Amino acid sequence: MIEEEKLSTSKIIESQKKLMFPCMPRYRQPIVIVEGKGAIVKDLDGKEYVDLFAGYAAVNIGHCHPKVVEAITYWAQKLHHTSYDYHNIPSALLAEKLVKILPMSGEKKVFYCTSGAEAVEGSVKLMRKYMLKKVNKTGFEVLTLRYSFHGRTHLTTTLTGQSKYKKGMAAVVSIPGVKILPAPYCYRCPFKKEYPECDILCAKYIEDVIKYETSTDIGAFIAEPILGEGGIIAPPKEYFTEAVKIVRDYGGIFIADEVQTGFARTGKIFGIENYNVEPDIVAMAKGLTSGLPLGAIGAKTEIADAFEPGDHSSTWGPNVVSCAAASAVIDVILEERVHEKVEKIGRELINELQELQRKHKIIGEVRGRGLMIGIELVKDRNTKTPAVDEAVKVREYMREMGYLIGVGGAYGSTLRIEPPLMITKEQLEKALEALDTVISKIE
Repeated sequence: MIEEEKLSTSKIIESQKKLMFPCMPRYRQPIVIVEGKGAIVKDLDGKEYVDLFAGYAAVNIGHCHPKVVEAITYWAQKLHHTSYDYHNIPSALLAEKLVKILPMSGEKKVFYCTSGAEAVEGSVKLMRKYMLKKVNKTGFEVLTLRYSFHGRTHLTTTLTGQSKYKKGMAAVVSIPGVKILPAPYCYRCPFKKEYPECDILCAKYIEDVIKYETSTDIGAFIAEPILGEGGIIAPPKEYFTEAVKIVRDYGGIFIADEVQTGFARTGKIFGIENYNVEPDIVAMAKGLTSGLPLGAIGAKTEIADAFEPGDHSSTWGPNVVSCAAASAVIDVILEERVHEKVEKIGRELINELQELQRKHKIIGEVRGRGLMIGIELVKDRNTKTPAVDEAVKVREYMREMGYLIGVGGAYGSTLRIEPPLMITKEQLEKALEALDTVISKIE
C-alpha cells in the first residue's frame, strides 16, 4: 500500500500497474503530476513542465484559474450536489449562459450529464425521440465519419470511425443503423484527389452513401468540427455546408460533437463557427469546466421538447460544483475574449510550425485551427508512411526537456499540440525551439 508520507513516483506507478485496469494508454508517461498553474505543471519530484496537451485538450483556460478555483471553493463549502429532483443555483446560472453562446439561432435548451460520451449518446437518443414524436419516422440511420472519435460507451464506440477502438469487441460495438462515411482528410484523401480541384467530393459522396447504402431513413449526421483523436483533421471550409445540406435534404439533422473543439479551443467559442453552418444539437464536455467532470447537450427548443419527463436523466448532471466551475469558465472566455486571442496566437503558431515543416522532411503536414494543432510525422513524404516510433520518441524527448505533448491520430504518428489557452507567446516560442531540437535529433 502507498503511505502518503512515503510517496514516490516509482511507488505510485507500481501501484497503478497493479491495481488499475490494463486499458490505460500504452505509452503512459512516467511522471506523477501534483500541481498546475496556467500552462505549467509540476511533478512529484519537483520538475516543472510546459503543458502542451492540457489533459486531452480539456484544461482550456489553464490549470487552477483563480476565478474557477474561487467558484469551486465557494460552492464546495456550501453544497456538493443535488439530483434533478431539486433545483440549484449554479446549474440555473450555467443554463442561462450556455443558451446565449450556443452556435444556433432561435430558442435553445440544455441538459447536463457527466462526460462527452454521455453527451454524444444522449444527443443521438434525443434525435431519435424527436424523429418519432415530431417527424413521424424512426431516424434509424446515423451518419458519422471515418477517423472520428465520439467516446467509449456502447453506442459512441460504434459511432467512432476507428477500428483500433473496436478490436475484440465486435458484439458490443456493432449497433445497426450507423454508417461511417469517408472523412475530409485532405492529406490522405480516400479518393486520391487534391483540394480544391476535388470539388469537395468527400462531402458530395454522402448522397451516394445515403441513396445506395442506407434505408434513406436518415436521423442525423454527427461530426466533430475538427477530428481530434483522428489526428487533428480540419475539413476544408466548404465541407460542412455541403455535407449538412445533403443530410437535411434527406430529413436528417446535424449533431456537432464539440467535446474537444468547444469553448475557444479553435479560435471560436465553438468549432463549428469556423464553417458557416448551424447545428441542431451540440454535445459538450472537456473545456466546459476546464478540468472537472461535466458534459452537456444543447439543442434547438423544438428538438429538446421531444423529451418527456423520465425519458432521460443523469445522476451527476446538475452537480453544483461542476456547474459553478463551468459558469466561471464561460465568464473568463467572454470577459477576456479568449477565443479571439487563441485565433491570433494559433495562426502565428501554425505559420511557425510550417516553417519547421519546410526544414524537417519528417513532418508531412501541419494542420488545425486555433490551439488545436496536429503535426503528422512520416518516414517518407512521397509514400506518407506513418513515423509512429519517431512520434513516440519526440514525445519522450520533449518530456525530458520539460514539455508535455500528445501523440495519436488514426495512424499513431501525429503530434498533438493542444495547450491551455492561456499559454504565453514566450512559452510557445521556447516549445518550438525544443521541438526543432528534438526533431533534428531524431532525424
